[in-house]
Amino acid sequence: MIEIKGVSKAFPGRKGSEPVQALKDVDLIVRDNEFLTVLGPSGCGKTTLLRVIAGLVPHDTGEVLVDGKPVTGPGPERAMVFQSFALMPWDNVLTNVAFGLEMQGVDKKTRELKALELIEMVGLGGFEKRLPGELSGGMQQRVGLARALAVSPKVLLMDEPFGALDEQTRRLLQEELLRIWEATRTTVVFITHSMEEAVLLGDRVVLMRPRPGRIDQILDIPMARPRSTHLDSVESSGEFTAMVGLLWSNLRAMHSDVRRARQAGQAAATKP
Repeated sequence: MIEIKGVSKAFPGRKGSEPVQALKDVDLIVRDNEFLTVLGPSGCGKTTLLRVIAGLVPHDTGEVLVDGKPVTGPGPERAMVFQSFALMPWDNVLTNVAFGLEMQGVDKKTRELKALELIEMVGLGGFEKRLPGELSGGMQQRVGLARALAVSPKVLLMDEPFGALDEQTRRLLQEELLRIWEATRTTVVFITHSMEEAVLLGDRVVLMRPRPGRIDQILDIPMARPRSTHLDSVESSGEFTAMVGLLWSNLRAMHSDVRRARQAGQAAATKP
C-alpha cells in the first residue's frame, strides 16, 4: 500500500520569480494490487507526484510510505516506466531488460532467463538481439515495460507511457498492459492526459487540480474485470460513456475556474 500524507512540493522560480507550488497538501492512499490512474490538466503536478512516490524528487512537507516504510529515495520495490523510452541504445533488448537485475547483483544466467521470459510476455520473442534503434516506438516501450517488470516491483509507476505513440500502437499496448496486469496484479499508478485511457485501465481515477497541484476528486470505475479480452465492449458500454462524460464535465469546469482566477489576478495586478 502507498500512503501519501500532506505532501507538498515547490520548485524555485526562474530568474528570481516566485516559487512554483507543484503540489499542496496531497493526501492519497493507493491500495495493494490496484490500478490507479491519475488525470488532470497540464501543470497540475501529476508527474511531480509520481516522481515523489518514486523517490526521484524529494517532497518539502508530509510523508510518503510504501508498506509502512518512508520513501527517502529510489528503491527496488518501485519501478518506473517513462514516456521517453530511456533505453540504452548500445545494448540489445535482452541486456536492456536484464539491466535492473544486473544492478541487483543477479547472476547472468538467472537474469537472462528472467529477461527472456518477460520479453516473451510483452510480445517481443525473437527480438532479443535487436538494438533499440532497430525497433518501433511501440516495441521500445514494450522493452521499457519488460525492464520494469524484471525486478518484480511491488509498485509500477507509469508516466504517460503511451503518450508519444500513434493511436493504433497505443491501443495495442493498452490491451497488452491490461493483460499483463491481470496476470501479475502489480500495484500500478498510471499518469495520463486521456480521459478514455484513465477509465479503460483504472480501478479508480484521481482527478487533480492545478495551481497548486492537489486532488480534486477520486472516482471509482464501475466496470468489471477482466477487461483485456473485451475492450471493444467496454468502450461501447453505457458505464464507460458516462464516466468519460463525467470526467470531461469536471475538467471543463476546472479549466473555467482556473481561467477566472487568472483573470481576477491580472485585474488585481493592474489596479492603481
